Amino acid sequence: LESEVPPTVEEDRKHLTEASIVRIMKARKSLEHNNLISEVVKQLSSRFTPNPLMIKKRIESLIEREYLERTRDDRRVYKYLA
Repeated sequence: LESEVPPTVEEDRKHLTEASIVRIMKARKSLEHNNLISEVVKQLSSRFTPNPLMIKKRIESLIEREYLERTRDDRRVYKYLA
């Protein structure tokens, strides 16, 4: 089903997903992986249902670009970097 999505829509969804992650993390400052995934799914559910793997990739991308980091004590917890 996922492969049915045109590349432009896929691109839009990546941006929407990242924006959602950033909004949530900005508000919460720190959040556990599964909680972040479920918040993102809930926030985007009116537009589309994001695949958790895609969300995970967007999180990784945000970590690489230093928007988020994993906490030292627990790798499953993300911290927002302003």
